[in-house]
Amino acid sequence: MKKYAALLLPLFLIACKAKKEYDVIIRNGLIYDGNGGEPYKGDIGIRNDTIAFIGDLSRAKGTSDVDAKGNAVAPGFINMLSWANESLIQDGNSQSDIRQGVTLEVMGEGWSMGPLNEYLKKQRQESQSDIVYTIGWNTLGEYLSYLEKKGVSCNVASFVGATTLRMNVIGEDDREPTLAEMDSMKALVRQAMEEGAMGIGSSLIYPPAFFAKTRELVELCKEASAYGGSYISHMRSEGNRLHEAVEELITIAREANIHAEIYHLKAAGKDNWSKIDSVIRRVERARSEGLNITADMYNYIAGGTGLTASLPPALQDGGFGKLIERLRDPATRLRTKKEMNAKTDEWENFFYAVGTPENILVVGFKQDSLKKYTGKSLAAVAKLRGQTAEEAAMDLIIHDSTRVECIYFLMDENNVKKQIAIPWLSFGSDEGSYEPAGVFLKSNPHPRAYGNFARLLGKYVRDEKIISLQEAVRKLSKLPATNLKIQKRGELKAGHYADIVVFDPARIQDNATFEKPHQYSGGMIHVFVNGVQVLKEGEHTGAKPGKFVKGPGAKLAASR
Repeated sequence: MKKYAALLLPLFLIACKAKKEYDVIIRNGLIYDGNGGEPYKGDIGIRNDTIAFIGDLSRAKGTSDVDAKGNAVAPGFINMLSWANESLIQDGNSQSDIRQGVTLEVMGEGWSMGPLNEYLKKQRQESQSDIVYTIGWNTLGEYLSYLEKKGVSCNVASFVGATTLRMNVIGEDDREPTLAEMDSMKALVRQAMEEGAMGIGSSLIYPPAFFAKTRELVELCKEASAYGGSYISHMRSEGNRLHEAVEELITIAREANIHAEIYHLKAAGKDNWSKIDSVIRRVERARSEGLNITADMYNYIAGGTGLTASLPPALQDGGFGKLIERLRDPATRLRTKKEMNAKTDEWENFFYAVGTPENILVVGFKQDSLKKYTGKSLAAVAKLRGQTAEEAAMDLIIHDSTRVECIYFLMDENNVKKQIAIPWLSFGSDEGSYEPAGVFLKSNPHPRAYGNFARLLGKYVRDEKIISLQEAVRKLSKLPATNLKIQKRGELKAGHYADIVVFDPARIQDNATFEKPHQYSGGMIHVFVNGVQVLKEGEHTGAKPGKFVKGPGAKLAASR
């Protein structure tokens, strides 16, 4: 027996040594594991797509080594509000976000890339601007699988859009669904949840979503709740009826028994800045009563949306084509001009809320003839055209046949800082992910596309010390992963997927500005997605290991 033991001992030692071999070892880093606790020094061993070990690997060997000495090592960041739907089709490298440490893009603010019927496919095809692509999918799951197969550097996930559901079944009319139509929308929700949607996403200031009543949203959310999904909403108002909008979200959460998140929490318009404290108190009271209410934000005082947000939603009853027809009518134009300059609780009037057309930048056009105005204020464009700002707004929409992308200066910097400190708040860029090249240079994005996450870590954590670095990492990783019930991501832990970032806390910095938005952030050194290095020494490797990250409904459906 001793003879056999002696023979087996070398084999055992060889096996043990083999277990200590890793594809990658990240050495000597200061580990921020995502839980919000104090960082600690250590090594991380990656095998295949998984974190195999965290601790002392000084005697272990890796196929490749990364020296992270003096740098922070953290879980990959989760972008809770991504509009990379089309930019990832154009360029799967996702450069502007990867270079900030974003390893998961979560899409679906009201509009999602599925489900699509033939009418919606045709509409989407015709509305394409700088980025042109063929729609070869029908469902949301098919779109996300298409991205994975095509190749993307980041992981991808999405909510199913309440707007998309409504347009599939009702179209763009201002009316309530029939019982049969409601059943059809519910069936689409079930399909999306079983495919892997994170839940229901709404954007209620924009037609036709604006036409949906609370009861309709509750019924849709009940379906998502049955699959463990969430409800996430650009609320019906972020300004004059902010309190009422929060109450609606809380009502939906309670009646549908669902986790609910406020998209890009803000108090928009100077008259509303003082409301943020009471909104925070109201959400915290709802949380103390057992409701799971959370929020996300971007770290800027300006929002980005269409110039159509300056017009009454009723003008779009029946669709965008009807809007164009109405804006050509002299009587409607005269009435609209008055409504644009009136304080109202009936709709979210961004033209009034900014105070002056100097605070509206036009940044995205479809027509080449209008691109000369890119980056100018609406006031400057109006002067160049010899028009009032109201007339220029209406005519730009008519001539471009799009909603015309704009930036609106609406928020208060003190509120931004106050919100960053909220423990139940995570972060989203509300933008695509680009590179400063090719078709992306034909429009000006909001600088948050290139800087939202780096801005948090540089300006607000390091420079202004609004929150600690470990708390910021928690808010960028484990908090959103927990809210979305995403398994094995958002935390540095053995057995979890190896979505890992390495950055220099002293150098992490946003560089994009409103005047020059196409500028990468600095300070991010290495990024791994599913164990594959996509950023090395600050440069993209060209790797595209991103996966379709599915919500809890997919697993539930598979177990049935």
